[in-house]
Amino acid sequence: MGNPDLREIAAIESMAMDDIAGSTLAIDTHNWLYRYLTIVVRYTNSEAYTTSDGTEVANLIGIVQGVSKLLEHDITPVFVFDGIPTDLKEDEIKARRKSRKQREEQLETAKEEGDQVEIARLQSQTQRLTPTILETSRELLSILDCPVIEAPAEGEAQAAHMAKEGAVDGVGSEDYDTLLFGAPTTYRKLTSSGNIERMNLSKTLEKHDISFEQLVAAGILCGTDFNDGVHGFGPRTAIKAIKKHGTLDAVLEANNVEVPMADRIQSLFRDPTVTSEYKFDKSVAPDVDVAREYLTSNWEIEPTEIERSLERITTATQQTGLDDWT
Repeated sequence: MGNPDLREIAAIESMAMDDIAGSTLAIDTHNWLYRYLTIVVRYTNSEAYTTSDGTEVANLIGIVQGVSKLLEHDITPVFVFDGIPTDLKEDEIKARRKSRKQREEQLETAKEEGDQVEIARLQSQTQRLTPTILETSRELLSILDCPVIEAPAEGEAQAAHMAKEGAVDGVGSEDYDTLLFGAPTTYRKLTSSGNIERMNLSKTLEKHDISFEQLVAAGILCGTDFNDGVHGFGPRTAIKAIKKHGTLDAVLEANNVEVPMADRIQSLFRDPTVTSEYKFDKSVAPDVDVAREYLTSNWEIEPTEIERSLERITTATQQTGLDDWT
């Protein structure tokens, strides 16, 4: 998810989704899916997305809700799925698992106490992207004719790479690390109601009068998904230190501290594992009837939970002519 401390460093502006109508965005899919998964689980009766054999596929309701919102605003989504995560992320993954286990224990207590509000909150926070969720997500996105790209490693890195190459107009993600991966423009809060946020790389560098390499160094001092931050370094302190000393190594030496595998982490952001061997068609022609059958018959989704979103998808593609784009 990236360190939220980066928010204080980044140049961010608020805007309406209509302001980016006509854009093509590389969506950090695991991040996007998780957002909708937690929303659906928290605010929807579990019977609506649980099959007769007990399989939960709340992601399917979230996808039609999320895709309809994007298409309604004349935005073409290109969904980028994570590949194999770098071993540097193992500690972060372990920490998330530990945190989820703690919340699962709290959930059991809430169930014993009959606290329905707490149950709903904790159920949303204990969601994970299971193999079934990832498989069904790919299948439904295909039926909706949304382009899907498989990243070799980090999805946000691949999305940033596509934006740098000009294949898309920006990245859609809540992850602040897209900035450190060099995404020129990142759009946040695409899954929220109200305005969205645009995070701009060039304006961030100009704001602090630093290079991209120095931005990465400041981010590492604050902490990323691949390393803990250095004690005593918040956003302002990190920027000040980098501007004074020039490089991460010089800051670490001046303060007699270390960041394990610092060179490798810097390289991961500067030269991540990505691919340029991708292609996609910007035309979007969702087969809503097949999607409806897939959702209700294959996965027993309650029709009332998805019908309005499917209608919105139909209306959006008819009105905007997304299926005629080239």
